Amino acid sequence: MNNFIFQNATKVYFGQGCVKEYLACLTKSAGTVLLAYGGGSIKRNGVYDEVIKILKESKKNIVEFPGIMSNPTYKKVQEGAKLALENKVDMILAIGGGSVMDCCKAVSLAARYQGNIWDDFWARPGVIEVEPLPLGVIVTVAGTGSECNGGAVITNEQKKIKTGRDYPKLNPKFALMDPSYTYSVPKIQMVSGGFDILSHIMETYFSEPDEDNVSDDIMEALMKSVIRNLRSAIRNPTDYTARSNLMWDATMAENRVIKMGKKCDFECHNMEHQLGAYTNCNHGCGLAVLHPVYYRHIFNKGLPKFVRFAENIWGITRDGKTDGQLALAGIDALADFIQEIGLPTTLKELGLTDKKQLKEIADSCSISGGSYKKMTHEEILKIFQQCYE
Repeated sequence: MNNFIFQNATKVYFGQGCVKEYLACLTKSAGTVLLAYGGGSIKRNGVYDEVIKILKESKKNIVEFPGIMSNPTYKKVQEGAKLALENKVDMILAIGGGSVMDCCKAVSLAARYQGNIWDDFWARPGVIEVEPLPLGVIVTVAGTGSECNGGAVITNEQKKIKTGRDYPKLNPKFALMDPSYTYSVPKIQMVSGGFDILSHIMETYFSEPDEDNVSDDIMEALMKSVIRNLRSAIRNPTDYTARSNLMWDATMAENRVIKMGKKCDFECHNMEHQLGAYTNCNHGCGLAVLHPVYYRHIFNKGLPKFVRFAENIWGITRDGKTDGQLALAGIDALADFIQEIGLPTTLKELGLTDKKQLKEIADSCSISGGSYKKMTHEEILKIFQQCYE
């Protein structure tokens, strides 16, 4: 394995009833809480009422920060930071999925930093020397794994750039994870979130080193868990075992454990982020469209790993197949699974109607240093064109 340094500061409270049991204690030191959430689903499913009741009984001053969108913008981050400063907030409590958590990590920094956080920390990597506003999260959607890292993906609408950075200082102080909170998530959001989990694992798995290593062994177990439990959750949306496994799969995919000693690819994420910046498409759906086509472009450069993927994840036997044929059979199995769970397979299905726009989007994509095959903007354009319809 390659050398690495591991750090994770988030304390996780996992299981049914964890919010009722621990939230009051975890917010004890905060007089004023910035309560952040998205489009209001937490008001329909009862989570909002439960949290408000606990905070009011603890005599907290509550400042609400609603309306965080699925692709959080830098403008929304600035709005949250302004609210936090004006109300002298002591803690941010984010309720939702990855978008809400990502936005609030950026808010926690912007509320304490005097400069422009986009220019200094997202446009390029920076060094955080201030102490961000304390952040706690209540997870309601399994997908991004944002609850146990310092990563935040933000869209700068003016520049048409969507990018993510992971700063350990932005890790939430605590994460409350009750799998039953995910029951009311719409099917498409649950499935796209599930594929995002699988994508995070694959982006790390399909990268060097290829020699025997702990990370790859863990990832194979996680991928099989995601596939198995996503199928179960589709059959029965209130299957607690499936929902709890998916929730922890998401965390394990992005709490840095499996990335130790790995180069990591994330070229598909780079491409999808720019599709999102231009079209505001659903993140997991965009990844589902891109992954099979991208892997058909790179599999020959990482052939042993793609053979292992076909055999160990999908159970495909060699039966006279060459390594190349076996690798492609594994990619086909992935594509079949995407169709099975009802995710889109073309960019047209994502709502992209102007094919001429693809070159501008392709040219705006970052190039990953961890890919088996170094992409060019010309090849990214070919991938987009092959994904179009």
